[in-house]
Amino acid sequence: MTRIIVVGGGAGGLELVTKLGRTLGRKKRAKITLVDRKSSHLWKPLLHEVATGSLDEGVDALSYRAHARNHSFEFQLGSLQSIDRDAKKIVLAEQHDEAGELLMPQRELEYDILVLAIGSTSNDFNTEGVRQHCIFLDSPEQAHRFRTEMNNEFLKLHANQGNGTVDIAIVGGGATGVELSAELHNAVAELRNYGFGDLDSSKLNVNLVEAGERILPALPPRISAAAHQELTKLGVNVRTSTMVTKAEADGLTTKDGEKIHAKIMVWAAGIKAPDFMKDIAGLETNRINQLVVKETLQTTRDEDIFVIGDLAQCTQPDGKFVPPRAQAAHQMSTQAFKNIIAKLNGREMKPYIYKDHGSLVSLSRFSTVGSLMGNLTKGSMMVEGRIARMVYISLYRMHQMALHGMFKTGLMMLVGRINRVLRPNLKLH
Repeated sequence: MTRIIVVGGGAGGLELVTKLGRTLGRKKRAKITLVDRKSSHLWKPLLHEVATGSLDEGVDALSYRAHARNHSFEFQLGSLQSIDRDAKKIVLAEQHDEAGELLMPQRELEYDILVLAIGSTSNDFNTEGVRQHCIFLDSPEQAHRFRTEMNNEFLKLHANQGNGTVDIAIVGGGATGVELSAELHNAVAELRNYGFGDLDSSKLNVNLVEAGERILPALPPRISAAAHQELTKLGVNVRTSTMVTKAEADGLTTKDGEKIHAKIMVWAAGIKAPDFMKDIAGLETNRINQLVVKETLQTTRDEDIFVIGDLAQCTQPDGKFVPPRAQAAHQMSTQAFKNIIAKLNGREMKPYIYKDHGSLVSLSRFSTVGSLMGNLTKGSMMVEGRIARMVYISLYRMHQMALHGMFKTGLMMLVGRINRVLRPNLKLH
């Protein structure tokens, strides 16, 4: 029986292993295994909502073990330590609990086809003090840390009868930084309904710091300008062409020597693949540790290893690289699935071509802006407001449908509407 291992249960990896389980695992045509160092999955674009309490991850998180049981694959809790390409096996590191007790010993898993979908981490570009003083919003744990620190600052302000401000600095004017800035103002507005009557937007001092000339550099200038205008209207201090050179306990220092004071600092200024991926198993990697793949999503030095999502450096026919977006991970998982099936059946594998369907940025309940492209419209169309919000939410619904099917996703949408009545609008614990 063919052994297929998928390492990484992010958006792409989990969608892929679900499809493989439904088609090959259920019919006993292959043994499908998912490996992840966490026990549950949360869609990464939702982390800014978890950080502010707008989303309860306990409701939206998905258990890998339960999902594996329902979709005919196995789940192994563990972190990838090394790959032995000659013996065709991977080594998973020891797992310890918080007290240092051994939970799981080192293990070896054999494969015939290996898919790496580990994703990315924040890139601090070796900026002094960032690792010590900034929060990287790339995991639920980091989102929890942000929410705890934010709530503590609001409590101190409330205890001080509203005298002073909560100072938050966010480095990086991409989607994460922009969405978090807006979500913070939504959190303040909601907290007023839960006993914090002395809080309002004037008590929140948010600096959004971007080294480039404009925020949302991956989007057309008119959309970037619209988002900039909306954030300024909310009270966010948007600082473009501002490079951070140092982070300290009390704030950030810019290239010009200016000090941006902040109690809470978030670093969202770029991504890279995890450091341990650099030249792993002699595979070809780039300067940010991504694995270089061919157009079929196979690594350049081993045809039995596929790479999808943020971990892959995939060059398109026009010479550009596929951007690290959720829609790219979704598309890659679909193509990798087709290519794995073709490989098993001795058929020709097809190249992966990235289709840009546009980008949308949610400014919490205040607005949504973005562009729709490709199959959805002729050329590019700027959208904002209610239509943009519907399309933004539909991206998450597509992810849910890939995992659960249409019927269960419909039930989840119904539960979500019921929870709006039953639960507070903000997670307060």
